[in-house]
This record gives sequence, C-alpha cells and structure tokens, in this order.
Amino acid sequence: MVRCRHPDVHAQVARGIANFAKCESRASSQGIKSGRSFLIEDGALSWIVQNANNEASSIRRHIELALCHLAQHEANARDMIKGGALWELVRISRECSRDDIKTLAHRTLASSPAFQAEMRRLRLSH
Repeated sequence: MVRCRHPDVHAQVARGIANFAKCESRASSQGIKSGRSFLIEDGALSWIVQNANNEASSIRRHIELALCHLAQHEANARDMIKGGALWELVRISRECSRDDIKTLAHRTLASSPAFQAEMRRLRLSH
C-alpha cells in the first residue's frame, strides 16, 4: 500500500500507523507490552520519518502523532535518534500548527533522558 502514490492511501496508512502507535503506547504504559515498538522492529520508522513533513496535512498530522506516541517510550529512543526522528520531533515541538501535537512533542522530548542527552550533545533546544 505504501508504494501507491495516491495521497488518500498514504493518509489511511498514516492513520493506521498513528492508531497502532497509540495502542502500543497505551499497552506499554499499562505494563502489557515492553521493549521496542513493533513498528520500529518491522522497519516502518524510515517511512514515518520520511513522511513526517508531508505537504498533505492529513498525512502529516497522523505521522506527527505517531512519532510522539513512539517517542513516549525510552525503549524506542535510540532507534528514533539513529533514524532521524529526533529532528522531526524537535521540528514538531516548534512548528506544528496543532497546539495539542506541538505540546505533546515538547513534553515527550522533555521527559526522555535519551532525547535530552542527544539534544545537549547537539546543542539543540526545543
């Protein structure tokens, strides 16, 4: 489905990824799931990062939410840093047009020791 270039298909894929990331995040918070996200393990992070700044707002909004949900769990932080997601989270925390997503990105960055350490190393602020 991702190979399809139709924006509506991409929006639905992005929505599914965001919903999956949210459910996974909730399961991790409740102690039902531990470890890295299945999305990261299955290699979806590169597509997520690639589409985080998509010109179609319906795609971008879902992907931004997915990144925030993935970033809420420290087990995903190293992979997200290596995969370029930290830069997208910083961008989201500064530029997102939706205040709820912008605030979520900001809180997520502030609460992660791995993201904080990497941001200090790179001399970034959010």
